[in-house]
Amino acid sequence: MKCIILRLKWLTAVFSILMAACMLMFVNHPAFVSTSATERQLPIYCVQADYPVCSFSFDASWGDSTTQDILDVLNRYHIKTTFFVVGDWVSRNPDTVKLIHDAGHEIMNHSNSHAHFNTYTPEQILADIELCNSKIEEITGIAPTLFRPPYGEYNDRVIQTVHSYGMETIQWDVEERHTASSQ
Repeated sequence: MKCIILRLKWLTAVFSILMAACMLMFVNHPAFVSTSATERQLPIYCVQADYPVCSFSFDASWGDSTTQDILDVLNRYHIKTTFFVVGDWVSRNPDTVKLIHDAGHEIMNHSNSHAHFNTYTPEQILADIELCNSKIEEITGIAPTLFRPPYGEYNDRVIQTVHSYGMETIQWDVEERHTASSQ
């Protein structure tokens, strides 16, 4: 029986050569290395246009005391916009929803209950969106195709679930807020 004895110096050299060969193999053949990372799902923040354009949108979820003033300004400057409405708000303000729609503005979905959708299951997300859509469609005759998540919160599950329902998730990319004290 033969026994091979390698000294530490030789063992280190053999190990280093093997490691270098493995690294070269992975660098030259990256298909050997796999990753579990996936691409993050994102809502639509803006769209490419061949001309200068600015798109305004409004979220309607709490009150409607300034809605007529907003509609008057939009009408004065011949601006059409999108109102993302919460279903509970639609239930409380059906005449305002009709007024917005009759003025030629889009009415889209901002959820039924303004909940934190990141905590919802896909089934809860769909149920909430469907309920809001039905309220909007009952008044306007048009089914919403766009969804803006409450609080601007979203994750892959929210985006994928909304998209599976045939709707697009929309987010803002510039926000300007004015309060009575800042005017």
